[in-house]
Amino acid sequence: MPLALTQLTLSHFRSHRMARVAVDPRPVVIFGPNGAGKTNLIEAVSLFSPGRGMRRASAAEMARRPESLGWKISGQLTGPEGQHEITFTSENGGARQVTINDKSASQIALGRIARTVWLIPAMDRLWIEGAEGRRRFLDRLTLSFYPDHAQASLDYEKAMRERNRLLKEEVRDPHWYIALESQMARAGALLTSNRQEALARLQAAQAEAETAFPAADLELVQSEGSLPQTEADLRDALAESRFRDMSAGRALVGPHRSDLYGVFAAKGVPASECSTGEQKALLISLILSNARALAQDFGAAPILLLDEVAAHLDAARRAALYDEICGLGAQAWMTGTGPELFAELGDRAQHFEVTDERGESLVRRRD
Repeated sequence: MPLALTQLTLSHFRSHRMARVAVDPRPVVIFGPNGAGKTNLIEAVSLFSPGRGMRRASAAEMARRPESLGWKISGQLTGPEGQHEITFTSENGGARQVTINDKSASQIALGRIARTVWLIPAMDRLWIEGAEGRRRFLDRLTLSFYPDHAQASLDYEKAMRERNRLLKEEVRDPHWYIALESQMARAGALLTSNRQEALARLQAAQAEAETAFPAADLELVQSEGSLPQTEADLRDALAESRFRDMSAGRALVGPHRSDLYGVFAAKGVPASECSTGEQKALLISLILSNARALAQDFGAAPILLLDEVAAHLDAARRAALYDEICGLGAQAWMTGTGPELFAELGDRAQHFEVTDERGESLVRRRD
């Protein structure tokens, strides 16, 4: 059974006072003028997976203004794990609460029944921005394979913040550091292992596919020195680096210093030196490879969220992308300014128009 969100209801979410969308597992086209609320709609879909959503916004930022009354998103998800009623709520800017089939649920539980992968315009600068953005991109891909990756990241960050506090206070007694460094080493080794396995899966999925999009050679590298691979090695490296870290006021070794290095495989050119069009094509290739690998793992392709993906593709590339999406059997939610950008899909997709009327987003079916 394909993975699909078949019912979606928004209440006081971003620019949508109230919106109801009923769809089938085919791709979903959402078109309308800039600022109408298209991206807000697919941001709501992005919450049906672990994490903070595709904009990494706080719950308070997602509330419709000026009311700021809190918001609610509900949906019906069908897939290999069966059918589930999922609801997200936030009251008065409070943290997002998740329920699955009317029972309170964790982010990890959500990750076991849903897989969502996205590509948004902010990612277009992935290969030329700082390492933090590439780590976040890699961690999002990794999380799609390993739902426990989010918890490992939280555990690592929490222990590192405490250790950094000790460093800034110039605490020199090693007993204060041992427990924190053990926690960092345990979580950090899992982060590195998960990332490397995710990259291996992406590489394999690229190699096995016939696609119109270029393959990328991918490598996990360190901004400085080498990356300790095992828990014991990372624990030793942290202990050895204490005095150097104290001078800097922060940890200088560990998976938080990792970076994703990509090369346009056919040309042997680093992704950072490729043209804008080539960089976009490499990103699309990675998203499609992620979807292929997950389809093998999960028994169904993930839900794809592609914001303004067609804007910089010619007609041939658009047609190739839509063919691959349909070949995967993926429910892809795609936005664009006009229906002509999705003409190559024909009746393989369902179409919705989003308009802004007096500051409120309205969604209408246009099949």
